[in-house]
Amino acid sequence: MPALPTPQLDLFEHSRDTMLRNDALEALLRRDAGAAAQARQGLAEIDPRHAVLTALDTLIGALAGDPPATPFSHHAEAALERARLDQAVRPAALAQFGAAAARAWLAPLWRRLAERAAPLPYLATSPEDHAAPLWLRVGDAASAQAAAQAVAGIASWRRIPVPLAWMARARHRSDGLDAVWPLLAELAWLAPARLGSSAPDLADPLLTRLLRRFEDDVDPGVQSGIAPLAWFPAWLLIAQPALLPRLREANTGQDSAPERVFRLLVELLGLERQGRHAELIAGRKRLRDQQPALYAVYMKTR
Repeated sequence: MPALPTPQLDLFEHSRDTMLRNDALEALLRRDAGAAAQARQGLAEIDPRHAVLTALDTLIGALAGDPPATPFSHHAEAALERARLDQAVRPAALAQFGAAAARAWLAPLWRRLAERAAPLPYLATSPEDHAAPLWLRVGDAASAQAAAQAVAGIASWRRIPVPLAWMARARHRSDGLDAVWPLLAELAWLAPARLGSSAPDLADPLLTRLLRRFEDDVDPGVQSGIAPLAWFPAWLLIAQPALLPRLREANTGQDSAPERVFRLLVELLGLERQGRHAELIAGRKRLRDQQPALYAVYMKTR
């Protein structure tokens, strides 16, 4: 049987295809929805089933359909728009622009969403539709300050794990790790699991190293019924005593065992500086009785 002829690639059509796709993406990066739609139409005429058409439709729609900053009146409205941006627009932007360009392109859309969510109160059943986490999605220092202001408007935010974690992220982004040690200590006592899930969002190399050292130093089973990360602030006083002035700024929590041990270590560090030997020995005995694992770490450095 004679060999079938090899299909010939239409170089003109292939070149035109590539050019129109690039034109559409460049127009989108300029935020010119009209030019992007025109290039998209030309691409569809060449190949109605082109793989990029769906993504282009999504991205063009995100620009063309972006309404004025009309405030949301219900959390359900914000949830719907957030889901569209997060589940459709964001994946399309990542696929077409790459991570860095997608973040920059999406930032104005997150900003608009945050502005529209500003009137909505904090709702525990719909926390991600509050303005604060939407501001954090924007990613710049000015938006971090806006997120902090949004959190500050939540009554008793320092006693609620989710907004407390938001404030830590916002302050970290604008002011750095040193500024948020008190908030991280409070979060450890209030909701240690939330501290564990929030740490990767901060992406702070020093915090990451200290958390790893803490895991190595302290047996996860130090005390039944208490999450290990609740002891992290107390361990920090041992591992990084220079943090004492910042950590002392942490608000009083619920008088949990980890917080009591933290306060005891604050007392011990003070007694060491003052050379009050008898009281120091008595305090160390209390630490050994209350938290043997941390006592062992403490004594290794003495």
